[in-house]
This record gives sequence, C-alpha cells and structure tokens, in this order.
Amino acid sequence: MLFLAPTAVLTADVTCGPGVNIWYGAVIRGDVAPITLGENVNIQDNAVVHCDFGVPNVVEPGVVVGHAAVLHGARVGADSLIGIGAKLLSGSVIGPECLIAAGAVVPPGMVVPPRSVVMGLPGKVVRAATAEEIANTRRINARYRELARHYAAGEVRVQQGPGDTGAQGRGEWKRG
Repeated sequence: MLFLAPTAVLTADVTCGPGVNIWYGAVIRGDVAPITLGENVNIQDNAVVHCDFGVPNVVEPGVVVGHAAVLHGARVGADSLIGIGAKLLSGSVIGPECLIAAGAVVPPGMVVPPRSVVMGLPGKVVRAATAEEIANTRRINARYRELARHYAAGEVRVQQGPGDTGAQGRGEWKRG
C-alpha cells in the first residue's frame, strides 16, 4: 500500500516501493533526475526530496525522514533516520542504519559510513549508532506504516479548512 497525503506532491520521475508513506506538505521532485523511494520509506510532513541535474536520489528501504527535512543528496542507506529539519546537501551519501540528528547539515559530497550518528553544522560523525537506536528507527517506521493504514482506511478525520466536516470522517481514530 502507498499512502500519499492529499497535500503531498510528487512530480516527474518518482518511483515508490510498497509501503511508502508520504505525509502532508511533503514534496518529492523528480524533475531533474529520478528519485527512488524504497519499500516502507516514511517521508514526514513538509519534507523535501530533490536532487541535482542528472544525479538520481535513492532512498533505500525502511528509511524514516523527519518533519521538514531536506534530502538533496545522492543516497540514503536502508533503515536510516533523518532527523527533523536535517539537511542532506548535494552528492551526500548516507550509509545504512545511520542517524542524522535533528537540524544537522550534511555537507556536499560527504560520505557517511554505515551505523554512524551525525550531528552539527556542518555535520560530523560523532559516534557509532547503537543497536537500540537502530531498533527505534524501525519502530518509528512501523508506527508510521500503521498510521498510514488508518488514514487510508478513512479512520482518521481530515479537515481541509473551516467548515469542512472531514472528507475521510468515518470516525476518530485513537491510538491504543
């Protein structure tokens, strides 16, 4: 199942694997090179995925992209977490099972080794990611897939503006 929130925008050459969920206000622009979102990629609200002319951007399976993050690099490895407001600049390559801290800026061309934690401006590898942190990324990803299923089933009220009673208003879904 692909979940695409009503205000998310995908343009041009974007390929989405199964289980991808793209939330409100996110923009995925494959207009200058292809973008590939692997299985179960989670793109949260107001995130942007773009790329340089002729340089594809590949987001591997299980990646979690936090709210308002910008992915303008070349690759994000499987099961990585890109924190809220983080920025991956041109040509950056993030290894699998990495954590890019909220607000971090990964400089152009930086190659982040697998299982690394990156923090700061400019971003620097500060330590190895722990097994607990990687497991937490997978938990976040699973929670968003579950939430996407509830939205897709119309179980969450979505109000588009004043006076709107909710186009998907078959009840209010409450987390158990």
